Amino acid sequence: MSGMHRKIIASLLTLIVFMGVSQAPVFAKRSWFHPIELWERKKTFNVPSRYNTPQLPENTLKGSVESAASISWRNFFSDPYLVSLIETALANNQEFNIAIQDIEIATSEVKEKRAAYWPKVGLGFGGSYIRPSENTPEGVLDNIISDTVFRYPDFNLNLGPALRWEVDIWRKLRDAKDSARQRMFAQYEVRNFLISRLVTEIARNYYELMALDTALKIIDANISIQEAAFHKVQILKRYAKSNQLAVNRFEAQLNKTKSQRFETSQRIVEKENRLKFLSGIYDEGPLLRNSDEFMKIPVHELQTGVPSELLQNRADIRQAEAAIKAAKLNLKSVKKELYPNLRIAAGVGYSGFDPQLLFKPQSLFYNAIGDIMVPLINRNAIIARIQIADANQTQSVLTYEQTLLKAYTDVLNQVANIRNMQQAFDKKKREVVLLEESISTANMLFKYAKATYIEVLLVQEAKLDAERELVAVKMHLVGSRVNLYRALGGGWR
Repeated sequence: MSGMHRKIIASLLTLIVFMGVSQAPVFAKRSWFHPIELWERKKTFNVPSRYNTPQLPENTLKGSVESAASISWRNFFSDPYLVSLIETALANNQEFNIAIQDIEIATSEVKEKRAAYWPKVGLGFGGSYIRPSENTPEGVLDNIISDTVFRYPDFNLNLGPALRWEVDIWRKLRDAKDSARQRMFAQYEVRNFLISRLVTEIARNYYELMALDTALKIIDANISIQEAAFHKVQILKRYAKSNQLAVNRFEAQLNKTKSQRFETSQRIVEKENRLKFLSGIYDEGPLLRNSDEFMKIPVHELQTGVPSELLQNRADIRQAEAAIKAAKLNLKSVKKELYPNLRIAAGVGYSGFDPQLLFKPQSLFYNAIGDIMVPLINRNAIIARIQIADANQTQSVLTYEQTLLKAYTDVLNQVANIRNMQQAFDKKKREVVLLEESISTANMLFKYAKATYIEVLLVQEAKLDAERELVAVKMHLVGSRVNLYRALGGGWR
């Protein structure tokens, strides 16, 4: 190659590199290296600075307090049976363990992407045999040297290391590695979100199980009252102070209540099995719980803090934010596929057509090759991948905003739910007290024929319904507190 040719080639390479360097940072303008216009979508924090709910006195005095989400679930739930159940679930739950494997996969992907921008070195050993035609230059050469000591040197052996390296001059490979790292962080947040969901779901089902136990005791107590009333009306019939119609109505109400008992017992079995499924345990025995204390569980409002703390506490928001960063880095990496790629290949070793000559000093060889390549034919495929990556980046931002808005709305709903359920519980509790007094009064009046059996039946039925509704309201109240703890981002610490 003449000196003029070398100058021309060097000038072309310099021009290509200069065009890449000068236009690589230009992401919003059209150019030969970047023929499409892309505008990065920015995420927005479009929620108020404070929750639009009445503030607790502590909030009013301090202005901003730490959210209840910062409390560990071991301190938030004081029931030792519940804590033990959650610990068992975190060790055995299949969905949680699947998420752990997703983290391992994401971690391995980061290692793979990190290794992509390092040189690839391998040790090779090969052999070849080519018998050329006698009418080719190689065949003529073989005939010329056929009478020498090296007869037909058509066999060749190669031994030595080889290197291949794509030089990451535009940070394309490193951006891909950073994108994989952000996806790994997102998987960690998925794990935290699953922990939060698992902890709160077990707590909610545990409290529902306690509520069903309480409802079963209420039904048993009412069965005892109704059986006593049924026996009384039978006695009154014997003395002609009542009739068969009253006896049948009291017996029908008693059977109705007993039927409700079987339904409640079935719901208890299902709830226990649900908790065993979430905990990943196979045990036919009943779950330990202290249901006698259910109606005494204190329920107070939690410190909600300010909406901006959701960004640190909610694992799903943190996962969505990591997904945005991963999509942005992936878009940058795909864009740079249009830029010139510099590849270097090198090798060193021994080569010879006779094994006896393989390790002679004269058999040593080495080579080095460098090339710069700019995509031409396959540019449309790369542009399509860029557009896909851009759509994924926009989609991740929209998902983040949707997740943030949902989290903010969840907090508002649960705060309002706690306050409304507390007022409903107080009113329902007063209703039960009044109906308990009414039962004694109705039985006394019926005994002296001052009230009909219909009135007694109605009061008994109303008391049973009110007590069951009281338990249901208490269950919703306790569940709302658990839901608020989760909505604020608690449960994974």
